[in-house]
Amino acid sequence: MSRRRRLLLVVPAFLAVASLSGGAVDAADKTKVDQATRRVEQGARQIGRGHVGSGFKEMFAGIGHTIVEGAKFSGENIKEFFQKVRS
Repeated sequence: MSRRRRLLLVVPAFLAVASLSGGAVDAADKTKVDQATRRVEQGARQIGRGHVGSGFKEMFAGIGHTIVEGAKFSGENIKEFFQKVRS
């Protein structure tokens, strides 16, 4: 595949992703994502204070929750965007 052809495919894909993420971000509630992110920060602080075992447990649990809640948040944003487009 030539560079020019690849560029002709990448630019529209990038614009589609940018428009999807930019248009619906304000509509969804991201408090659960923020809470999970704070859990990661708390775990990191515990590690800094010397509580390595409990700190790692809290931090990695927070990372997992952040991934899950972030995926839910993104899914809701995409869902809301397509509902607006259909209307």
